[in-house]
Amino acid sequence: MRPLWEPSEERINNANITRFIQFVNDKYSLGLKGYQDLYQWSVDKREEFWVAVWDFCGVIVSKPYDKVLEDSPTMIGAKWFVGARLNFAENLLRFRDDQPALVFQGEGQQKVRITYAQLYDQVARMAQALKLAGVRTGDRVAGYVPNMIETIIAMLAATSMGAVWSSCSPDFGIKGVLDRFGQIEPKILFTANGYFYNGKAHDSLEKISGIIKELPSIEKIVVIPYTQERSDISKIPNSVHYQDFISKDQGLEIKFEQLPFDHPLYIMYSSGTTGLPKCMVHGAGGTLIQHLKEHVLHVDLKRDDKIYYFTTCGWMMWNWLVSGLAIGATVILFDGSPFYPDAGAIFQLAQDEKMTIFGTSARYIAGVEKAGLKPKEKYDLSSLKTMCSTGSPLSEESFQFVYRDIKDDLDLASISGGTDIISCFALGCPVLPVYEGELQTRGLGMKVEAYDLRGKSVMGQQGELVCSATFPSQPIYFWKDPDNKKYRSAYFDMFPNVWHHGDFVEITEHGGVKIFGRSDATLNPAGVRIGTAEIYRVVEAMDEIADSIVVGQNWENDVRVLLFVKPAPNSELNDDLKNKIKKNIRDNTTPRHVPALILPVSDIPCTLNGKKVEMAVRNVIEGKPVTNKDALANPEALDQFATIKELKQ
Repeated sequence: MRPLWEPSEERINNANITRFIQFVNDKYSLGLKGYQDLYQWSVDKREEFWVAVWDFCGVIVSKPYDKVLEDSPTMIGAKWFVGARLNFAENLLRFRDDQPALVFQGEGQQKVRITYAQLYDQVARMAQALKLAGVRTGDRVAGYVPNMIETIIAMLAATSMGAVWSSCSPDFGIKGVLDRFGQIEPKILFTANGYFYNGKAHDSLEKISGIIKELPSIEKIVVIPYTQERSDISKIPNSVHYQDFISKDQGLEIKFEQLPFDHPLYIMYSSGTTGLPKCMVHGAGGTLIQHLKEHVLHVDLKRDDKIYYFTTCGWMMWNWLVSGLAIGATVILFDGSPFYPDAGAIFQLAQDEKMTIFGTSARYIAGVEKAGLKPKEKYDLSSLKTMCSTGSPLSEESFQFVYRDIKDDLDLASISGGTDIISCFALGCPVLPVYEGELQTRGLGMKVEAYDLRGKSVMGQQGELVCSATFPSQPIYFWKDPDNKKYRSAYFDMFPNVWHHGDFVEITEHGGVKIFGRSDATLNPAGVRIGTAEIYRVVEAMDEIADSIVVGQNWENDVRVLLFVKPAPNSELNDDLKNKIKKNIRDNTTPRHVPALILPVSDIPCTLNGKKVEMAVRNVIEGKPVTNKDALANPEALDQFATIKELKQ
């Protein structure tokens, strides 16, 4: 198979990872020749590898580590960089100059810019305000906030003093917020007075009034001006305007609390579509060193880069994006609909800001193609060197679209990991070729394998994604899970003492990774395992189909494949279209992939981050409850699946 793209010799020579290979060779007297040598060494000699990342990326500490790794046979108990004392925010605020740190573009709003010097000053003032408000090390500070500059200031101020940050986006409903923050009991809550989406302003304060009635732990609500300059907050108890809360003092120095490597930093949440969200606690050191590795080595991020990722504050890609500050790059923030006022909104931003790294979702890329936009014909994307995609598998057609209609000379880095590890198992690499339908490589230092159902590692065939050795960014624990019961059942029930992630994958001959969807949504007609992504790739390439979702239904002692489609405007799911869909699936996959039923629906249910919820649809079909519909962007879309009469026949 020929690659779609190969890096130039100049790009390879100038890549951070090329310097890193030489650094490792010099440090350990090795003769590593290229990326594949480096990867194998990084998993064979994990301790030496992570020490090399620590030194190469310049982790700022007040006390060095005594021991690199105290391993554990259960993986859960492993401890990294034991004895080190550091502060996460200090590492992100290492620069205090006039280079732009953050650029914020709100939907339909004027851009806001802030330098590294200004960012440090505002974080210092906010940290003092939080201290005066009684925040102490270990307290939780939460954000119900858009992806804006004030959100990052609040997070850095909280973490500078050892408080734990947790956030979700303002499009969550009251129940969704309470299901998350109600478990962790925050002391301070930051919110904006509203947010913009698809040309409309949405109020947040009414929902805040409902939230605080059920959250007695909150002592102060800080309201950020966004949709209005100064809202009426008189009916919200213990509320204060952001500008009245932040300290007025000038020239403050931040007292960065020096804390253990595994001190709690972030609390993240599972999607919660089939139960109360699990609260995953991530450590400061593990998050920092993993993000440094990914930004510096896999993304090739440098001080003069401008990095953007389309994300909300409820998705781990927000946490990942913000860590770009540790490299000193300019981080571009956007909040709103990426399709407003049209499908080119973000490409206009990329042109105007001379974006170098453009991160988004597979769903967005497919949506741009569906909209008929050919960005390279309309926008100057000459600065763009890398495009990242995550959230769901990127189809082969989307790979082709990017190189054909966006830019033919860039590293298309399809990446995959999860909230569970606040990072990635598979990523891009600036010195490797890009092959259609493949993630370029497994993450350095991550012993990622595909296991068959007997727990045997396989290459070139589909299996369960596992990580068979400890890594720094595992959750340090789950909230209120003192015996690690929830933690263990989430990842270690299938293969004891091996992290089982729940993706259905293949490790290719190139050392790349193909992802076929979530293994808990894997279809098993006649015992043959089929990844849903294989069907989506075919169906969603058709002009007549706007969106689709595939599930398996237990039927007559077997599993039958059900395909639900949302027809495109001016299209109808008639017999001719059904036959065309079946033929396309059969021709491009196998006869076993062909659905037993193809049925029309008005909308496809997905999470707030745009992920299809196959398990929730399957539960509705089987008459099982979906307990957390507030995790969905369009929960009403689930109702239709309970009344489809063909599913009973």
